Amino acid sequence: MAYRAPVSDIAFILESVVPLAPVAATERFAEATPDTVAAILGEAGRMASEVLAPLNRSGDLTPARLENGAVRTSPGFDAGMAAIAEGGWIGLSADPEYGGAGLPQTLNVAVGEMMAGANLALQLNPLLTQGQIEALQHHASDGIRALYLPKLISGEWNGTMNLTEPQAGSDVGALSTRAEPDGDGSYRITGQKIFITWGDSDVNANTCHLVLARLPDGGKGTRGISLFMVPKHIPDDSGRLGVANSLKVVSLEHKMGIHGSPTCVMSFEGAKGWLVGEEHKGMAAMFTMMNAARLAVGMQGVAVGEAALQHASGYAADRGQMGPIIGHPDVRRMLATARAEVFAARAIGLACAQALDMAAAMQDADHASRAAFLTPIAKAYGTDVGCRVADMGVQVHGGMGYVEETGAAQYLRDVRITPIYEGTNGIQAIDLVLRKMMDGGEAAFRLIDEVLDGAKDAQTELPDLARALWDAAETLRDATTALIELGQADRLAGAMPYLNAFARVLGAHFHLIAALKGDESRKILARIFITRVLPRNAGDLAEARAGIADLQAIPDAAFAGTA
Repeated sequence: MAYRAPVSDIAFILESVVPLAPVAATERFAEATPDTVAAILGEAGRMASEVLAPLNRSGDLTPARLENGAVRTSPGFDAGMAAIAEGGWIGLSADPEYGGAGLPQTLNVAVGEMMAGANLALQLNPLLTQGQIEALQHHASDGIRALYLPKLISGEWNGTMNLTEPQAGSDVGALSTRAEPDGDGSYRITGQKIFITWGDSDVNANTCHLVLARLPDGGKGTRGISLFMVPKHIPDDSGRLGVANSLKVVSLEHKMGIHGSPTCVMSFEGAKGWLVGEEHKGMAAMFTMMNAARLAVGMQGVAVGEAALQHASGYAADRGQMGPIIGHPDVRRMLATARAEVFAARAIGLACAQALDMAAAMQDADHASRAAFLTPIAKAYGTDVGCRVADMGVQVHGGMGYVEETGAAQYLRDVRITPIYEGTNGIQAIDLVLRKMMDGGEAAFRLIDEVLDGAKDAQTELPDLARALWDAAETLRDATTALIELGQADRLAGAMPYLNAFARVLGAHFHLIAALKGDESRKILARIFITRVLPRNAGDLAEARAGIADLQAIPDAAFAGTA
């Protein structure tokens, strides 16, 4: 079944569930009128469905490859990237001073979801470029912004982030890449980076690497790391490309999925680089890019879940086995709960983006705190939902799902990376229960109060669903209070189940709003989520309170079965 961008579902959420209207009411985003929003969603949906989606399968079957030190991309990806660039989609929320449209991040996130659902491997290119644009807007010098931002926003050049090294995965502070002053205001960067998405290609004229490296006087750990712009080709002051920089692609990773996305091992061999931000404060600048990417990756999970669900639904409607299998109760259960979870994850991601926009427009600490709290939830829940739904898609196909020709397996292979990159989902959960609880749970309790208010509003029309959500929110409040009182190790042991439980309460909240504002199908979907998915919280919150003692009591050797 061909992918259809979920324009109507996104539009409904932005009109009635997580309204864009308050964002458009601000001076900064006044141009995001209903007509503009509708036009953008419609055109982005058309491009995703008609231009990008037809390239998805060829990207899987004909991966990017390395030839004579240069990356050759999958067939048709050049035309797909040209459509993205020419449509102005990369700069949708970028600063108009440098050629961006300056529209809300919420719209950008929605467009990104549709592109990722159509072709995740290709969408990674503009996603990382957008993250780099965000980092440069906040941290780069005027000269770097003037030189690089117009080219990145236009799509002529693409951007990457270079953190991971063979010996330094999530422990970025263990990196060994060096930066030596070159005497002319630039630096010489030497070291190797791995897992560099779109580290080279033939669809962009230049690839601009943001590289974390340590200056000679940089201390140990993350506090001694600086950030540098290291282009593949060194441009002159007007942006004309000059000599090739001293860097190269050593190899491409042979991955489980996203075959059309070239994942590079990069070697920087005294490459010219320019400092971005302050010396020894590179992590702060890189985190700007990473935080933007975390929400975008959460929506990638939603996107692939949507695509896998469409594919599975089409197969179930056509596959005859004592009648179409879409009529079988267990198949209906899988499809229905998948649809309910995709809606919940999409609404959470858009709510996070909306909070980012309000914080940017109003310079409001409460909205900034809300966005910060929602980011790890949106990333982890969105990607976990994507994996669950893609796995369900294979199951609905039965034995044919295990056969590559049906295409069902590609969704699962592609989406499986999303809970891992941009900070594993376990790291997202740690962030939620530690850093995001440093306020004593204030941000968490504000969200829970909002859910309780929503349940009150639904009491008359949907009393049973409102009561179920009310009880779940109160239980979550009790669990949050208990979690804050735990020691760090006990808190970390329950971090992931706690995040999942919080996400389901938020998902139920958005479903209940949709049920009140939408048609009968919205009420049915809300009932499915609240009666079939939300009850899983009982087990997760019990585990969230269980602590670390029993886990620590297991000998390490027992995990390998050798104790």
